Amino acid sequence: MSEQPRSRRQTRAAILGHLLKSGGMFRPPLARAVRLSEASLSRILFDLKAEGLIEEVRRPAPYFGGPTGLVSLDKSVALGAFELTAQRLSVGVGTLSGELSSVERLPLPTTLTVESVGGVFRDAGQLLRSWTRRRGIDLAQIGISVPGLGRSSDNPIIPCDVALVRNMFGEMFADAPVEFTNSVVAHAMFHRYRTGDYPFTGAHLFVFVGQGVAGAWVDDAVEANASRPVELGHMVFGEGGPRCRCGHHGCVEAYTSLPAQAELLGVAEADLLQLGDNWVNQIPIPLRVRQELRRRLFRLGLAIGNTLNVKPSPGVVISGWPSLLAEDDRKSVVEGIDTSLLGGRKLAEVSLAFVPPSNGNDPNAALAFAACCLACRGGMPAASTEAA
Repeated sequence: MSEQPRSRRQTRAAILGHLLKSGGMFRPPLARAVRLSEASLSRILFDLKAEGLIEEVRRPAPYFGGPTGLVSLDKSVALGAFELTAQRLSVGVGTLSGELSSVERLPLPTTLTVESVGGVFRDAGQLLRSWTRRRGIDLAQIGISVPGLGRSSDNPIIPCDVALVRNMFGEMFADAPVEFTNSVVAHAMFHRYRTGDYPFTGAHLFVFVGQGVAGAWVDDAVEANASRPVELGHMVFGEGGPRCRCGHHGCVEAYTSLPAQAELLGVAEADLLQLGDNWVNQIPIPLRVRQELRRRLFRLGLAIGNTLNVKPSPGVVISGWPSLLAEDDRKSVVEGIDTSLLGGRKLAEVSLAFVPPSNGNDPNAALAFAACCLACRGGMPAASTEAA
């Protein structure tokens, strides 16, 4: 259970965060979850309802004499979402609870440069502005997911000047806060808040294997820095390994990313990307190739284990194409973790789970990120001192 919130913003953020995860709660369990008295909770819910952030509908009591008012997020709150992938930029408008009412997908140009990708962002922004203006919709938050996003505005996977896009959208959407994140964080938030069978509720490591390999430290707290990316994909295993996009040789990403699998399988990278993660079920894998695939998955496990040595975590979630493999293939990841993790998984008490990849349904991950951003500031205006 989370600690007692220390401020009005944190209290509101905790309430909105629990509603994001649950989809709706009756007042007594919600009060227990955020460690508030029902009287204190009622006062805050009154404010959130007056601000149009939550609603309360009558539902059958969960037990005889129990509460009948189910508190949930208000479906009238509109969020904007932009999700950049290897093939396209998706833009959509959705609600706090994850329903998308509009989606447009713009293909990326053949030649990727900062200018050409910036032009696609400009076109997507104009589409979103026109759509919301025609319907008189004000966006409460805009979330943007960019693969490989680091501390600077340079992006090693897809050339994208974040500062340029931020300024562009600041002019287009002057009243809507705009936040960027690494795509691995957005995918982690989508799984955590939008899937009902997510395996962990507390702090854990989320690993995504796709066009690149990345991880995110996920915390149970509803805070702006609760989910932070970690570059485990660029852990180097040997000087003689394949060249990675980061410039080094032998990175785990150079062995396990989708472009690396395309080379191993002898298919064009574009064809593999077109199939998505489902290539594991559509492309025949000869025994020799499967053995090499397992060696690469073993290296992925080594990288995860080494990451846990630096920062211990009770749980690991792995998403992306490895999650779709048969259990015999996935055992190689487990063996790699056990080989490198001090004491192995059992002694370190680390739980491991595979979840289906969420890519291909963009911009749902960016929409989940936008909802989390709004919840993190307690639904308060971004310009308010209290929200900051």
